[in-house]
Amino acid sequence: MPETSHLRLHDWGVIRAQGADAASFLHGQLTQDVALLDRDHARLAGFCTAKGRLLASLVVWRGGDDEILLALPADTLPATLKRLSMFVLRAKCKLSDASAEFEVLGLLNTPAAERWSLTRDGTAVQIALPAAGAVQRALRVQPAGAEAPAGPVATAEAWAWAEVSAGMAWVRAATVEAFVPQMINFEVLGGVNFKKGCYPGQEIVARSQYRGTLKRRLQVFETDTPAALGQEIFHSADPEQPAGLVAAVATQGSLTQLAAEVKLAALDAGTLHLGSATGPVLRLQPLPYEIPPQD
Repeated sequence: MPETSHLRLHDWGVIRAQGADAASFLHGQLTQDVALLDRDHARLAGFCTAKGRLLASLVVWRGGDDEILLALPADTLPATLKRLSMFVLRAKCKLSDASAEFEVLGLLNTPAAERWSLTRDGTAVQIALPAAGAVQRALRVQPAGAEAPAGPVATAEAWAWAEVSAGMAWVRAATVEAFVPQMINFEVLGGVNFKKGCYPGQEIVARSQYRGTLKRRLQVFETDTPAALGQEIFHSADPEQPAGLVAAVATQGSLTQLAAEVKLAALDAGTLHLGSATGPVLRLQPLPYEIPPQD
């Protein structure tokens, strides 16, 4: 097995929710069951608008007493913190940006572990992420200034490639409100609990799931041309209307791999292209997980 490597994720931050109502408050705001979250697991969660569109994607876990921590891409953190704070009202919960207190690291080639399981290493936590094929991954959150884990330093390119290969796309500033959770396979990856109570957008997310109306899904593609987050995708037979949106990008040499939300009908025939109907061709790649068929 290759040696575990690590990379400091400077583009990630941490929100702290502190107080007796921290878990119950977040339970009512996120797509995930936070009230029953134990200390041995983290959870993938989304924060949606009332129309079910994702404002942020987060990893949530229990910290100290009456403390919930949320890791997320830093470019969505300020707006997420501000919007969540609007709904605290009388709840005994204080929200704050704790990014300066923590370092977020990505780990590659970690020992196999259950997805979203959490191990504690002193004051650090390690959270198993969805694997990229045979490459096991984890998120490590440790106090700022703590010694880095043993092993080589991974490249940003290798980490991004593994993220896309895992069929994952985090909500970034360029894609805020672009997706209902299922459009980026969020529920397949464990990010939506359909048995919990209400949260903003819950009715629309549930309707999409149970009424067989899912017409768009995240897929992985390769191309020989650079791509940009939020770039539109077009079908060869419909040059006027975008058929999808780039949700995550990675490069290795001259090869680009991207995760994109696309119309499922656009996969039946013809070709998909980056930027325009005459742009670079996108070559569909297999996902590392199965998408459940619609009823």
